[in-house]
Amino acid sequence: MTNIPHGLETLAYSFKGHAPIGTFQPVLVGVVGSGNLEVLAEPTDSPECTIHIHTSARGFSTIWDAVVRDFHQRHPLAGIHFDINDMGATPAVVSLRLDQAAIEALARSQAQGTPS
Repeated sequence: MTNIPHGLETLAYSFKGHAPIGTFQPVLVGVVGSGNLEVLAEPTDSPECTIHIHTSARGFSTIWDAVVRDFHQRHPLAGIHFDINDMGATPAVVSLRLDQAAIEALARSQAQGTPS
């Protein structure tokens, strides 16, 4: 994700986590396409939940802020990083994909026998 195309807006969020997820294999949900997005979830050693967003829809940081804060209230995870590549998804689709990634990451963590 180091070569961000010109014209994309990049946003970064960091939240104090309250539920360490443990280790898991990376999770990828969704696809980058018109009106959709992909979310990659990876474990980290950090006590936080970090979210990086690369979006073609510039000027919507207030909406992104509300969506990711709502997500973190529902899933106060620690030790996880989300990368989002967006092509104009609606807030409902963003929430759905984040939920899918978090649920799959938790399932993989539990399958590996790490605490969640």
